[in-house]
Amino acid sequence: MTVNLFSDTQTRPTEAMRKAMASAEVGDEQRFADPTVNQLQERVAGLLGKEAALWVPSGTMANQVALRVLTRPGDDVIVSREAHALWHETGGAAGNASVQLTEIGAGGLFTLAEFLAAIKPQGHGLYPPTTLVEIENTHNRAGGVVFPQKEARNICAAARERKIATYLDGARLWNVAAATGKSLGELTAPFDVVAVAFSKGLGAPGGSMLAGSREFIARAVRQRRMLGGAMRQIGIFAAAALYALDQGNEQLVTDHKNARRLAERLAGCKAIELDLATVQTNIIVFRVAFDSAIVVERAKAQGVLVNAFGPRTIRAVTHLDVTGEQCDRAGEVLVSICEAANRK
Repeated sequence: MTVNLFSDTQTRPTEAMRKAMASAEVGDEQRFADPTVNQLQERVAGLLGKEAALWVPSGTMANQVALRVLTRPGDDVIVSREAHALWHETGGAAGNASVQLTEIGAGGLFTLAEFLAAIKPQGHGLYPPTTLVEIENTHNRAGGVVFPQKEARNICAAARERKIATYLDGARLWNVAAATGKSLGELTAPFDVVAVAFSKGLGAPGGSMLAGSREFIARAVRQRRMLGGAMRQIGIFAAAALYALDQGNEQLVTDHKNARRLAERLAGCKAIELDLATVQTNIIVFRVAFDSAIVVERAKAQGVLVNAFGPRTIRAVTHLDVTGEQCDRAGEVLVSICEAANRK
């Protein structure tokens, strides 16, 4: 049996989720007439403590719509180093919003001091004005680390004083809540706009959501349409998300335990470089001293799927379709491959 640790986007709907999808009441979402989507939007807006929410097909579209609404062409946006918006959206920030992204910090995190030092003044004759700061929580490429909530509050407060908008790329925010015990509303309170995804830790087959003020959502509707994200009878997707929300975060806690279980096995291998302090949720990013593509290929041949994140970097992600025993097997396979490659 294949152990699929390529990503938590690899999950497949359970039978119960499929039944919820099959029985979903649907309508024309583009005309705001899909009752299941409307129910999901109201529920998520309430969970996130925002006035309104808007369905979008993907987390990437959520990020792109937010950029188009919250910035103007030529603006500067401050993001964490190796942010998803910069590394995994095919240049969308430049192509869709015509903004530049300034990376700061390290390991997916940055401090208030680093944020203040990176701000480019508005109205300057040479610099592009900083009009938005974006925090990714959890941070994908940094290994699923959780952004410290106190630092997030301080950064957002400083941004507000300087008339800089704040945006939380919370595609995996459900994992943050499970890891910290904080409510979603507490995690999102400092931010003007928030995005969450349903197709990762929650296991739904697709969809993300933006949440913010009613004025922001009204503007986001137009941008979503311009990017091709207005859809029709998608209550079937919303029903899957609602089903997942009803299950709570117990599965996410299990995913985190499985990730730690696998990470500890990998960290015990001298051929693998892995900082266990970064394994805070369901993502493990580790380095090897040889071609990561070779490790990925050899692991696949033994039924273990992982992701080459760079020439020497590999990512493994736990999720509801992977058991603790499968993580044990994956750990043995990866350690064996890395030890063999290190001897050559």
